[in-house]
Amino acid sequence: MPYAAGPYGGPPGGPGAVPYGQPPRRSTNGLAIGSLVSGIVCCLPPLGLVLGLVALPQIRKKEQAGKGLAIAGIVLSAVSSLLVVVGFASGGFSAAWNGFQKGVDEASRSGSPYALRTGQCFTDASKGEEYATDVKAVDCARPHDGEVTGDFKVTGFDKWPGDETIDKLAETRCEAINSAYAMDTWKVPEDVWTYSYQPTSRSWRFGDRAVTCVLASEKKRFSGSVRSDSLTLNVDQMSFLMAVNPIEKAVYEEPEDDPDEDFASNREWAGEVLKAIDAARAGLKGRPWPGTSEAEVAALGKELDTASKRWGELATAADADAYWEAYDAAWDVLPEDLGADARTALGLTGTPPAGEGTQA
Repeated sequence: MPYAAGPYGGPPGGPGAVPYGQPPRRSTNGLAIGSLVSGIVCCLPPLGLVLGLVALPQIRKKEQAGKGLAIAGIVLSAVSSLLVVVGFASGGFSAAWNGFQKGVDEASRSGSPYALRTGQCFTDASKGEEYATDVKAVDCARPHDGEVTGDFKVTGFDKWPGDETIDKLAETRCEAINSAYAMDTWKVPEDVWTYSYQPTSRSWRFGDRAVTCVLASEKKRFSGSVRSDSLTLNVDQMSFLMAVNPIEKAVYEEPEDDPDEDFASNREWAGEVLKAIDAARAGLKGRPWPGTSEAEVAALGKELDTASKRWGELATAADADAYWEAYDAAWDVLPEDLGADARTALGLTGTPPAGEGTQA
C-alpha cells in the first residue's frame, strides 16, 4: 500500500514511518506458525503442542508477533492428541487404517490379475510378458482367455522360497481348487488347462503372497463359464460327479514308463484306478437317483462291476508279462464315457470335450 506521512509529520518513507493508523510491523515467530500448522494436521498433534509451548517465551523475550497462533496451536494440538488417544483405545483408527490400506490395495490391483475375483472371466493382453499388467474382467458369455477359480496365500516362508517352490505349491493347490470349481469336467473345453498367477521375487519384497488359480487357454478364447460347484450344482449332480471323477483323475495318471521298464509303478497305478472304480460303485449304489437317471446310473454301476474284476487282475499281476496280458481286457471293459446317459439324465454335460482336457 502507498506510504503517507506519519502521525509525527516525518517525511514519507523516513525512519519510523509506517502506514497511517497501523502499529509498527514486527516479525512473527516461526515456531508459533509451526505449532498452528501441526495442530491442524491431525497426524502431528504432539509436535504442535511442543512447538507452541517453546514459542510463547520466545515471543515475550523478542517482542515478536504470533502469540495467538501459538495459543491456537497449543489448543488444537491438545484436542487432536486427545482424539488420537481415544481413537486408538476404541479401535476407530485401526478400522480407518484398514480401510485406507484396502483402498490402496484395490487401486494397486487395477489392470492386475490380483484384481480378479473367483468366478470372473477375463482377457489377458499381456500374454508372453514377464508381468501380467493388462488383465480385464469381462462377461463370461463373451470370448475370454480364462476364468478365476480361486486363490490362496503363500505361507510358511520367511524369505523368497524360489520360483520352483512357488510353482510346485501353485500346481498342487490350484489343481485341488480347480477340481472343486469345475466338477463337471466335460463342461471344460479341450484346450483349457490349469494355470496360475504367482508372486515374483520382486513382488515378494513388497508383501505379495497371493496365488490366483485360473482355468485358461493359450490357444484361443472360449465363451461360457466352466463353473460347476456347490453353488451351481444340486445334490444329485454333485454326488454323481464325486463318485466318477476320481476314476477320470486316476486314469490320467498312468506312468510314462511301460511295465517292462517300471513294473512296480504301473501295478501301483492300476491299484489306484481299481480303488477309484470300487469307490464309485459304492457311491452310485448307496443312494436313490431322481427320475430317469435311476436306470442310467444302475447301468453304469453294472459296467463298473465288470471293470472292477478286470482291473483287479491287472493290479495283482505277478510280472510284466502277466500285466500286459490283463492290460487290454481292463481297458476294454472300463466305460469310455463314464456314464454319458446318466450325466444327461442328471442335467450334466452329456458329451465329453473333443480332445483331452484338464481339467480335473
